[in-house]
Amino acid sequence: MVPTRDHDSLPQVMKARILLTGKNGQVGAELCRLLPSIAELAAFGRLELDLAQADAIRRAVRDIRPHLIVNAAAYTNVDQAEEHESTAYAVNAKAPAVMAEEAIKIGAVLVHYSTDYVFDGLKSSPYTESDAPNPANAYGRSKLAGELAIRGSGVPHLIFRTAWVYATRGRNFLLTILRLSTQQQELRVVHDQFGAPTWSREIASGTVRILTQLGERGWNPGSFSELCGTYNMTAGGETSWHGFAEAILKESSLALRDAPWFATATEGLPQITRCVTPISTAEYPTTARRPAYSVLSNLLLLRTFGLQLADWRTQLHAVFNDEQPASPSAGNSPLVQS
Repeated sequence: MVPTRDHDSLPQVMKARILLTGKNGQVGAELCRLLPSIAELAAFGRLELDLAQADAIRRAVRDIRPHLIVNAAAYTNVDQAEEHESTAYAVNAKAPAVMAEEAIKIGAVLVHYSTDYVFDGLKSSPYTESDAPNPANAYGRSKLAGELAIRGSGVPHLIFRTAWVYATRGRNFLLTILRLSTQQQELRVVHDQFGAPTWSREIASGTVRILTQLGERGWNPGSFSELCGTYNMTAGGETSWHGFAEAILKESSLALRDAPWFATATEGLPQITRCVTPISTAEYPTTARRPAYSVLSNLLLLRTFGLQLADWRTQLHAVFNDEQPASPSAGNSPLVQS
């Protein structure tokens, strides 16, 4: 049973107090930009809040007493997680468990991001929220453990499963392809793994739209208990890493080149790649096994919140043209052979 909120009483239209983790990450940085429109924001990066330290998390929550905790931080190095599984569990499983415990004590809501890698990739049709998880690697196991801890705690929560996240900052597939395009005439990219590349800005924007809906209910956890749960939140459509790489190079050849992020990614050098050659997963061995098919169905998100993220191609075009794609209603290690 969730205790009654002990925050000061809130007006009918209320600006929430939010504690955000992972402010320097791909999704977290976008949330930092968007959340102040609906919230008083206290944002933490790794230097300010070490999620491997449970006591530090407890102190932060107790000091700020947020109405919402938005956990956008994670250990996302899929291959290194195989060798440092305890560290991945500390950040991806134990930290969310502590956040859930503290949220219950003050009557707060927990928003958390998970991953398509909780699935094994053996399906050939999009995974739904009701499909049984079966992670193929340590990263996926740690993220699933975080989900289970949150659901098992009884805290009012929203878990958003994302996939193939990229941004114009950090380390991700988009920036890797652009960098390599200035170095190699041929890129060899995995063609037999399928997913939905999703721009971090769209994930953040979709989250804020949902939180705005919930804020209209006054941020009383009991008032939206029927909405709590796990939702897939990815771009529409699907492609392979090879298809994504080809699309990146096509967009980059047509787009304006004066964006600071593009200049940084290419170091101002000309792109010399002439072809993108498809290769199999077997030709590109990695420490961690990746699911062959991890496309997620977003129907539950649409039915519940009226939200559907744009198709992955539309999102990618918007990135290169400094646009915000109109919706209809991480980084993983790039699988590129260099």
